[in-house]
Amino acid sequence: MKEKMKKIMEKVHQYNSCDMAFQAFGLKEEIEYDALVVAPSYTPYKLQMDKYCRVTTLREGACTAGYLVEKDGMKIAWIKIGTSETNCIDYIAFCAELDFRKMIFIGAVGALKDSFDLGDICTPEYSISGGYANTYLKESIKDYVPFEKVTPDREYVDHVVSLGKENGYVIRKGSVFCTASIALEYYHLAEIKEFNTDLIEMETSSFYLMADLLEIPSIALLVVSDNSATGVALVGRTDEQQRKYEEGRKRILPNLILTVAKDSYNNICK
Repeated sequence: MKEKMKKIMEKVHQYNSCDMAFQAFGLKEEIEYDALVVAPSYTPYKLQMDKYCRVTTLREGACTAGYLVEKDGMKIAWIKIGTSETNCIDYIAFCAELDFRKMIFIGAVGALKDSFDLGDICTPEYSISGGYANTYLKESIKDYVPFEKVTPDREYVDHVVSLGKENGYVIRKGSVFCTASIALEYYHLAEIKEFNTDLIEMETSSFYLMADLLEIPSIALLVVSDNSATGVALVGRTDEQQRKYEEGRKRILPNLILTVAKDSYNNICK
């Protein structure tokens, strides 16, 4: 991890106890994990991964939970967190001192253009931060940059897109606006669309900033859950729309998670 992240963790430990990942999620620092999955709301059970993986619930809280997912020798640490950029930053920081080789963010994403369909798997080309929490990652909280653009490691993103293609899955690249509110995004939708992004969700700008501080190859995999351009609602899908969404969420997304983790595992075993 970068020196700045080490200093962040020093301050965290100054006012809190050590071994925070274990206390929050039941994850152990002495275990080498092939990947860390960061998932607002999604659990391995919700994605039905317990049908073909060994899933162990390590710790469950009111808003968070930790799991160990194992398959064919792979060990995947999985944290379920609350939505929002603040939760993303805080709980990744809790896990910063774990030993993991890749980091995978998974979640739902809304489409802002009619070229995206329910169940499509997408990954950000860049994310625009519509909130304030990322400012806390700067040297001063007075250094706020409105609508800051965050770009992931494009080389690694291209690698994962190629991995998906090799395994028969399409991962679509798209630009993302990170909203601070789901309910209020609709009130400001006309303004948000002025940024000309393809997609909208809450956390990926923060996720990639944390990935940069940790110096861990990272990818965000997002399932299209609604589309304001075509009138496909987040709440109140038809049966056919729900089927498309579930295909992406329960079949393609879990397989991509295992594909990324296996890529890490195979590289270690060579």
